[in-house]
Amino acid sequence: MQLILYSKPGCHLCEGLQEKLEQIKNLSFELEIRDITTHDPWFAAYQYEVPVLHLVTSNGTEKMIPRPSPRLSVERLEKMLGDYAKNHLSNT
Repeated sequence: MQLILYSKPGCHLCEGLQEKLEQIKNLSFELEIRDITTHDPWFAAYQYEVPVLHLVTSNGTEKMIPRPSPRLSVERLEKMLGDYAKNHLSNT
């Protein structure tokens, strides 16, 4: 499974989500961090939305994952991502 986190420097919500994603133990995924300030189309799309998390489907398209609450525990985030991937990777 591949996840993409659209982020920007100085964004505390982005940093918090990245830290939680890095703490997940029981779900195997590759995490790519994309700094929206380095690519104009990303900045235009997400400047007011970061952090934005996407799941890369089996055909290579990105599917936006609903934003998790900053208060969500690592365990709940892991479960949410696992359930989301199960529902959306099997449908592609």
